[in-house]
Amino acid sequence: MDVFGALADPVRRSLLDELAGGARRVADLADGRPISRPAVSKHLRVLLDAGVVTATERGRERLYALDRRALAPVAAYVAGLAARPLGEQALDALATEVRRTTRERRASARPDRPEEQTA
Repeated sequence: MDVFGALADPVRRSLLDELAGGARRVADLADGRPISRPAVSKHLRVLLDAGVVTATERGRERLYALDRRALAPVAAYVAGLAARPLGEQALDALATEVRRTTRERRASARPDRPEEQTA
């Protein structure tokens, strides 16, 4: 599985969020989650296969850590999307929303008058 597929699952995203704070054991990652320790291990295996986390043996324990370099394709993809100019359709939708919000605010500021009908 690639990094995008690995990030598609909300459980894996929450595991990555926790690993962003530092290396953790499976037991630590499973604590407070509504899923079992084996289920957490399966999610970590997917993240390992995608290269998003690393595992280091420390005695009898295995520590998992986020490999931030693996997120570079995601960051590049999002940056590419953010760099695209807004299309005219998006600006039209924004103008419509501004008019609607303005109309609603005027109506709520004058509760004694019925809302005017517009075509």
